[in-house]
Amino acid sequence: MNDHREIVFLTLCPVTMPTTFPFHRRAALAVAIASSCAASCGGASAADIKLNQLGFLPGAVKVAVVPETGATTFSVIRAAGGTGGGTVVLQGTLSAARSAPESGETVRQADFSTLTTAGRYQLRVAGLPDSLPFDVSASAFQALNAGAIRAYYYNRASIALDRQHAGVYARAAGHPDTSVMVHASAASSARPAGTIISSPKGWYDAGDYNKYIVNSGISTYTLLAAWEDFPAQFRQQALNIPESGNGIPDLLNETLWNLQWMLTMQDPNDGGVYHKLTDKSFDGFVMPADAHQQRYVVQKTTAAALDFAAVMATASRVLAPYDKQLPGLAARMRTAAERAWRWANANPRAYYQQPADIKTGEYGDQDVRDEFAWAAAELFITTGDAAYYQAMQAPTVQATVPSWGQVDSLAWMSLARHRQHLAAVADQALIASRIDTLSSQLAAVSQRSAYGTAMQAADYVWGSNAMVLNQAMVLLHGYRLTGKRTYLDAAQANFDYILGRNAVDISFVTGFGARSTLHPHHRPSEADGIAAPVPGFVAGGPQPGREDQKDCKASYASTLPARAYLDDVCSYASNEVAINWNAPLVYVSAALQALTPAPAK
Repeated sequence: MNDHREIVFLTLCPVTMPTTFPFHRRAALAVAIASSCAASCGGASAADIKLNQLGFLPGAVKVAVVPETGATTFSVIRAAGGTGGGTVVLQGTLSAARSAPESGETVRQADFSTLTTAGRYQLRVAGLPDSLPFDVSASAFQALNAGAIRAYYYNRASIALDRQHAGVYARAAGHPDTSVMVHASAASSARPAGTIISSPKGWYDAGDYNKYIVNSGISTYTLLAAWEDFPAQFRQQALNIPESGNGIPDLLNETLWNLQWMLTMQDPNDGGVYHKLTDKSFDGFVMPADAHQQRYVVQKTTAAALDFAAVMATASRVLAPYDKQLPGLAARMRTAAERAWRWANANPRAYYQQPADIKTGEYGDQDVRDEFAWAAAELFITTGDAAYYQAMQAPTVQATVPSWGQVDSLAWMSLARHRQHLAAVADQALIASRIDTLSSQLAAVSQRSAYGTAMQAADYVWGSNAMVLNQAMVLLHGYRLTGKRTYLDAAQANFDYILGRNAVDISFVTGFGARSTLHPHHRPSEADGIAAPVPGFVAGGPQPGREDQKDCKASYASTLPARAYLDDVCSYASNEVAINWNAPLVYVSAALQALTPAPAK
């Protein structure tokens, strides 16, 4: 075995991670444990009890999904291997059996929410294997939240990851992006085709090595929103990244790496924003330092300008208190946002058109009314100028579950967040109604669902796990606005889905959970020679389109929406990682940690 590989061989499955290890070593060991555990325990089974493999906060709703066997009761026992292992601490009655057509199952639910005492437990149902162990802990999601943020550090461009901060995932710098060429589609009189510009930093977008403004928009905003809503969760968080200890919270430090890149994507001559910085074609499965294609900025688009404007307006107000550490940056961002807004209004239909010689991701959008609304809302909040609210045309703007191409709800979330400080022109009743109505619809689906989540068959799209998490984010905004506990519980259920309460019985977050994603479509994870994948990334999730099946030697287990998942590096359609999928994981894990009430005494 090479000495750079940290693999743990286990004889018992599962095991508890030693909490004394530094974070980066715990994460590396966690994925190794998951790999070994999957091999020694035989992987998932249709007879498995599905639940959140990490565990629960004491005051959270706690539900597992149980295959139908005719059993009507369940027990919670202390986990095997610990003090009192096997001791029954709680008994309960299973729900009535329900059909889950999206996964082809009949299941029952076990609600053990009355279990509030800290400890390590398992669920037991007659005729089934005991569940994987789970914890009840007041800090249940803190390590996951930190890991999900650190995933961005591991995906940084233009910097070497040293062993002090990256542990076994240390690597050489790739893509300095100091010699980027202006593509013909992006040419102007001031910057003709072939002009060389510098555009370093930023995060690699997904499993590839390109950088896209549109997807960076929702990703960066969601991290900033997590800070605006829950600063206490992040203020003292130490992530062991190079900037740690500089007087700026690490969540904002990490976000700054991408914001600083985004600023370079604005043409200083006219305020327009390039759609993406990219190779002409996707790199092979090599490490960043071994990828040497010429890089280009491609086409200025309305969507890019508006996403940029929204994010820079948000960042300018978030970073204003740190002007001592970042002199002039908040003001620069506000100016950049307003310039991009003016360019977009002067170029309202500059839609992205993929040039013939560019083969990388498009992020094309032929309807930017939602981007106009979002940018207007953020500029209104930041500047207080009522003209921006009027430009939003609020009565015409709906609320939908957010995605990179549908950002109208980001406007409503921000307006709701700042509602107490908005100018009188803002329609407070409309703001509340948009959030509450969408939350109510999602919670109603959750209550009807056999798995207890807000997911329906049509929601199993490319990146379905982002749909799960963005639904949860909407519900958490609804809970903050109304205090309706059904919204909080529905958000918890969706979060549980990500961590194991799903039809494929896997935690979709690399390195977290006893049975987690092991082979993501992620170039560094495949090319680094380390068995365990880079930790903290959420995989895309089940996706019945299975567009990659022709490229995969392995086969999907099922074509059913909730089971169409393939844990194989070939599976870009179900197992890729992406910055916009990780961002709501950061938000939701922080929100649940902050908002879940302590149990009544």
